[in-house]
Amino acid sequence: MNIVLLYSPAPRQVREWALVLPSGSTVAQALQASGVVAEFPELMSGSLLAGIWGRKTSLKQILQEGDRLEIYRPLRVDPKVARRERFNSQGVKKSGLFARKRAGAKAGY
Repeated sequence: MNIVLLYSPAPRQVREWALVLPSGSTVAQALQASGVVAEFPELMSGSLLAGIWGRKTSLKQILQEGDRLEIYRPLRVDPKVARRERFNSQGVKKSGLFARKRAGAKAGY
């Protein structure tokens, strides 16, 4: 069966492997067959997160024909914290609902 394995080691970089595996192969077997762990040893330092077509899965999951197996990097910054910092740096009057104020309108409308 044909599988596509994707991994992004850094922002705006995507590595792709096209694999041909026997039917009944698992996610762990696909990772071994691709050699991605040998090329990127930092994957084994923490818990490896993988998904099929954007949905998290375990390493024991059996793959099907045409699956797109993805390896996820851990987030460096919590998205809520990043949004809060971005909002603080832009200021209240330049972002969100208050970005475009009508002339003569009350504050906040």
